[in-house]
Amino acid sequence: MTDKELTLTPEERLLLTASPHLKSPDSTPKIMWNVVGSLVPIVAVAIYFFGPSAILVMAAAMAGALSVEYVFGPKKSLWDGSAAITGILLGLCLPAGFPLWMAFLGGAFGIAFGKLVFGGLGQNPFNPALVGRAFLQAAFPTAITTWPSTAMEWSAWRGPNFAIPLWTGEPSADVVTAATPLGLWKFEGEVTDLFGLMIGNTGGSLGETAGILVLICGGYLAARKYLNWRIPVGIFATVFVFSEILYLINGEAFPPPFFMIFSGGLILGAMYMATDMVTSPVTNKGAWIFAVGIGFLVVLIRVWGGLPEGVMYAILLMNSLVPFIDRATQPKVFGHIPPPKKAEEAKA
Repeated sequence: MTDKELTLTPEERLLLTASPHLKSPDSTPKIMWNVVGSLVPIVAVAIYFFGPSAILVMAAAMAGALSVEYVFGPKKSLWDGSAAITGILLGLCLPAGFPLWMAFLGGAFGIAFGKLVFGGLGQNPFNPALVGRAFLQAAFPTAITTWPSTAMEWSAWRGPNFAIPLWTGEPSADVVTAATPLGLWKFEGEVTDLFGLMIGNTGGSLGETAGILVLICGGYLAARKYLNWRIPVGIFATVFVFSEILYLINGEAFPPPFFMIFSGGLILGAMYMATDMVTSPVTNKGAWIFAVGIGFLVVLIRVWGGLPEGVMYAILLMNSLVPFIDRATQPKVFGHIPPPKKAEEAKA
């Protein structure tokens, strides 16, 4: 008997409580703030490549998410870290020159309509950051697809960050823009060098930087068991196999598989958004199905869709199927004997 048990009164020793009696040392705030910490190196690299504009865009998206969480969320929910993650991930999905008021609006929309409207953390069927990104994609398609070049001077502003809300005049900032690797391939047939994709020295969203670093940061979460490793592995494997088949059929029309993996927001989406504990399947079998579906949709949208990128749509579409995947992949309850079928009852 432990020292603590020796100090218990007879009444306390007979106290019965509902299960579970064993509690994990990992609380929701601890997990969430670990995720925030793992994103710090990715944020730092984004700032290195895109300058002060990257800081402001991510700060604005985070401010929008935290503001709505503070005003409309449950008491103390602001400090569990979930809204901070939404803001950071949304900011990483945006171009460096994105107007700050739009980034703020996207963060607010993601929390309000991607999380709180469903009842708060643990009830939302869709990833809130991607809900905010989808809203911005629909509302401001030109601004969200204007990609500043990484070749600009570090201290230079990457676009109309300080644009007046709802102002329809000409932008005041002179910006050097560049196509994303996926855009170059989609519309010009040019495949970007793999090394540039791996270190992140290419145009695109803030999170389309340093694919290797994103893998390392996500690997830390997988090692801590804060994400189901089957989801990113399944996504990467599906994208690789599907892309390799297409590449073998016609290497001139379809890109190589490693280009498909390291370009765009696939690695960030696979490691940080598809693995969201709330919006991903709870069973391992379901995780594989979920991952294969995302990987297949990503390649399908990129190759035959109207837009060069498809990670956001693929994850949101599979989020909508998670309840059905969970229901279909629930393991059998130990000791449960299913009721006999009607035909067997008739024979009996």
